[in-house]
Amino acid sequence: MRPDPTILAFDTSAAHCAAALLCGGTILAEQTTAMKKGQAEALMDMLNTTLSDAHQSYDMLDAIAVGLGPGNFTGIRISVSAARGLALSLNIPAIGVTQFEVMAYDDPSDALLVCLEAPRGQIYAQRFAQGARIGAPFQLWPEDAAETVQVSLDTHVVGAQADVVAAHLGCRSYACRDLTDIPARIARIAASKAASAGAEMLARPAPLYVRPPDAAPPRQAAPTILPDPT
Repeated sequence: MRPDPTILAFDTSAAHCAAALLCGGTILAEQTTAMKKGQAEALMDMLNTTLSDAHQSYDMLDAIAVGLGPGNFTGIRISVSAARGLALSLNIPAIGVTQFEVMAYDDPSDALLVCLEAPRGQIYAQRFAQGARIGAPFQLWPEDAAETVQVSLDTHVVGAQADVVAAHLGCRSYACRDLTDIPARIARIAASKAASAGAEMLARPAPLYVRPPDAAPPRQAAPTILPDPT
């Protein structure tokens, strides 16, 4: 792959459809449309428009980049399937980027804990050091962070319920980032991955679904069954 590749990046893992084109280290076109459903119908038109706005075409691409989640189950499958199909038809690599990596992008912290929203008030979390992932992502209750996560006191916590998690860990938190450049970040992260590992050596993109490491008991005690007075 060229040192400054042309990469078409897109993401439908949340309530949006987003795309960006990276060429020669510069984002030539980028767009994001908020939508809770309909990404499957909107995605290809958005990709075509993104390429057209940048005066590029599919045969000029060096790679496809796609958001892997975690996030909306259907949305992730839409974009990952599209990325695999485009990569196969164009005979170019498809590179997956997680939402954790998007949040941690360009953060120089020696110890960073990225938190994302999960169902039922829980969070997904993953540790980073100077932008590099440490271990696998996991799921937890924010108030149980001290019993679940082992981090140093100089760790910075960012993302969903970061203030709650940081308070239980005795760490500092950043305000939750409202990212408006998700597809651009995906494109730049993909370019960095391709440069360091070689895009052809990276695994095919697959949806990221985070699950608790072990079954946990109910958070509320079961009701007491009184004996029959008769």
